[in-house]
Amino acid sequence: LIDNFTSVIRRSLTRTFFPVLQQAIGFGSAFEGWTALGREVTYHVLLPLTPPVGHTFHLERDPDQRWPGRNFRVRVVLECRCPRGREGMNMLCFRHHPALVRRRTRQPILLDTLCTGFYLNVKKTVRWFCALVRASWRRLPESRSWNLMLLYSERSCHLRLTNSQESFQVKVLFAVQRGTSDIFVSSHSRGAHTPSIMWPETYAVPETKFLRHMARRVPQDSSHLRCLQLLAGALVSTTFSIHAIKTIIMRMLHTLPVSQWHSRYFLFQLSDIMEQLRLSLEEKHLEHFIVGNQRLPEEIRLLPDVLLEADPPNLFHNLVQDPAAHSQAMQAY
Repeated sequence: LIDNFTSVIRRSLTRTFFPVLQQAIGFGSAFEGWTALGREVTYHVLLPLTPPVGHTFHLERDPDQRWPGRNFRVRVVLECRCPRGREGMNMLCFRHHPALVRRRTRQPILLDTLCTGFYLNVKKTVRWFCALVRASWRRLPESRSWNLMLLYSERSCHLRLTNSQESFQVKVLFAVQRGTSDIFVSSHSRGAHTPSIMWPETYAVPETKFLRHMARRVPQDSSHLRCLQLLAGALVSTTFSIHAIKTIIMRMLHTLPVSQWHSRYFLFQLSDIMEQLRLSLEEKHLEHFIVGNQRLPEEIRLLPDVLLEADPPNLFHNLVQDPAAHSQAMQAY
C-alpha cells in the first residue's frame, strides 16, 4: 500500500524541490510476527527521505539536552553548482542565485516549504505528505475495496483502512538515513511538546532485523513471540511501554541458549521476563538494547558512534525524573 502511494506521489513530485521518497521500510510487531492481543493490527513503516536536486541534508546533534536519547536536526543546505573557482558564475546555482532558480523553474525551493529557518520541520513534512495521500488515494487500486481515514497525528501520517469485513492501521514515520547504516533519524515523538525541528534517532530497523535473525535460530515452536504478545496486551500502561518489554525479551534472546526458548519452557520464560521487568522497575533503569551493543549479528549495520556509545539511553529515564510515575509503574506491575 505505502509503496503504491509513494510511486504515485513520486511521479507527481517530478521537477519539484520537495524531498524524494524512498522505498518504505516495515518495522515493529506486524513485521516481527506478533501483535498485541485484542488490538487492531497496525503496520509501522519508516519512509526515508532524500534531498531534492540542488539540496543536501546535513545531520546535526540537537543541542537541547532536556530531551532523553540521541536527537538530531536535519539542516537543509543549498548546493553550489558553479564551476570550480568561479563561484557565482552559474546563474542557476542554488546557493548563489536561489531567487533566479525559483523564477526559472517556477518552483519554491525546499527552504521555502517544509523548513523552519534552515531545518527540516517534522510537522510541515507530515502535513505535506498527508495532503498528497488525500489527493492520490483515488488513483490507487486499493481505493475500490477499502475506505481510507486519516487519523490525527502531528509527527506521523496515521491511516486507517476499513471495509465490510476487516480493518487495519498504517503509521508512516518519516526518516533520514545516517550514512548507509540501519540507523535513521525519524519523526517519532519524544513526548508532549517535542520540538518540530527535532528528529530523534531510531533503532527500529536494527531491532526488527535482530528479531528476524533470532527467528531463524530458535526452535520452530519458540515461545518468545508468545511471551511478547501476551505481555504486550497485559502489561502495557502509560507508565511503561511495549518497547520496554520487547527490550527485556531481546536481551534474554541474546544471552540464553536458543534451545531454552522451546514452547515447553513457556511458563519459565514468562516468569523470568516478569522478574527482569520487576528488577528494572525497582532500579529505574533499563538500558537500550541496540545502542552500545557490540555483539549484534553482522547483518545489522551500525555506525561507530552508536556501537561505541558508553552511556546507552535508559528506557526508564522518566521514572528517575518522576517519583509518582515510578510508584504508578510499580503498582501496575
